[in-house]
Amino acid sequence: MLDASLKTQLATYLEKLQHPIALVASLDNSETSRELDALLDEITALSPKISRADGDDARKPSFLIQRTGSDVQVGFAGIPLGHEFTSLVLALLQVGGHPVRIDAALAQHVRDLPGEHHFETFMSLHCQSCPDTVQALNAMSVLNPRIHHVAIDGSLFQDEVEAKQILSVPTVYRNGVEFDSGRMSIEQILAKLDSGAAARAADALSAREPYDVLIVGGGPAGAAAAIYAARKGIRTGLIAERFGGQVQDTMAIENFPSVEYTEGPKLAASLEAHVRSYGVDVITTQRANALHPASAANALIGVELESGATLRSKTVILAPGARWRQTGVPGEADYRTKGVTYCPHCDGPLFKGKRVAVIGGGNSGIEAAIDLAGVVEHVTVLEFDGQLRADAVLQRKLYSLPNTAVHVNAQTTEMLGDGSKLTGLRFTDRSNGQARDLDLAGVFVQIGLLPNTEWLKGALELSPRGEIVIDERGHTSLPGVFAAGDATTEAYKQIVVAMGGGSTAALSAFDHLIRTSAPAETAKAA
Repeated sequence: MLDASLKTQLATYLEKLQHPIALVASLDNSETSRELDALLDEITALSPKISRADGDDARKPSFLIQRTGSDVQVGFAGIPLGHEFTSLVLALLQVGGHPVRIDAALAQHVRDLPGEHHFETFMSLHCQSCPDTVQALNAMSVLNPRIHHVAIDGSLFQDEVEAKQILSVPTVYRNGVEFDSGRMSIEQILAKLDSGAAARAADALSAREPYDVLIVGGGPAGAAAAIYAARKGIRTGLIAERFGGQVQDTMAIENFPSVEYTEGPKLAASLEAHVRSYGVDVITTQRANALHPASAANALIGVELESGATLRSKTVILAPGARWRQTGVPGEADYRTKGVTYCPHCDGPLFKGKRVAVIGGGNSGIEAAIDLAGVVEHVTVLEFDGQLRADAVLQRKLYSLPNTAVHVNAQTTEMLGDGSKLTGLRFTDRSNGQARDLDLAGVFVQIGLLPNTEWLKGALELSPRGEIVIDERGHTSLPGVFAAGDATTEAYKQIVVAMGGGSTAALSAFDHLIRTSAPAETAKAA
């Protein structure tokens, strides 16, 4: 199952194993079990510290990675390839004794967590968000043997997914009860398990020394700004809810100069590695809540976080990015993750053989419909305008598919459900005013992006669309505050444009620091 190049690369990684491990497989006579058996044989052959054993887990195919002579183990139900191959490699290394690369205080917090915790993560091999959650829980189970975790490929265990009415991935269960859904970090998981963790973390953040440049946002704009600022030798910090931003949810990237093809998670990982290589103080899983401009009483700019912490800096670069736009119709919020979703790549496999709709006739909507058509029974596209807005080549591809339908002039008015999950959608044909209902298992909303700037209202100038108003050098209406990326009035929302904007903002921030510190330095010299 692994090509020669991948085997060679994996064998090199497995040289880092410090303890012997066993792959304990629970298999049946299915084709998937035979595939997993072959994969585990290939992995076993790559290191003398790996052995095979038979298991009796009720989920088949599944396997455990166990550290010989200890309680340390990690479980997978399914074949962890695709986006989860990295999770598999990390699990092999970490169970085998290779250190979990997290902050020492955070690791100790995991070790000290009391009680028994049995976690199950339902994921999809096509989901870009799932590996973060899987890897976080795997790492926690390696650090604390009272924490147990198994990652389950929902497409292979449809009966279980149906019984639990799981319609979004990743979805995590703890001790048999739904715990949370969506991308999660170790910090976020601990915050839910330990109510005092958030307050302690906020106090520690507030105690940090002020920065020369503090960047809000870890997408392409924020990453580029951090690199350019750090290379100037100034104290640089970066706050991000998740590193990579919307790029993490992007599959094929084919217009990035010098790189013919890459995928969002891979680009995000490269950006984060590059930023960290310069010693930038990266703070993740934090959301900005307010901006406090400098004043006569306080020369530093404050960024208040939702956790209650406040970080201070001489200059700030705002790169908060954007998020999926919602329809705002009744039922959307009620059935979010219960049939209403915004990521076709992540959640599409959960709707295999079912009827779904895509709201939005732009490029993202039509690309989603084409992608879903290969998995689901039928896809209906709903577009508010009188015609689709996607590129002609995408429209031709959509219309060539036998299991798709398109409704233009379609105004979605309600998401319908039975109280626990989505069952359909109601829309009005704007050409004649007629209302229609569709029986559906899922609705994928693809109607564009909204800037993440609500927390900035009243602090600086925003456009009527909520975008941060900037000039050609990234200046905002506040001295010492700069901005870049999709949350600004920059006309083109593209990765390469955001990177250029972030670089410009960092250079402008450095120029501001030089000019504002010059009089003080002159006076000091005199």
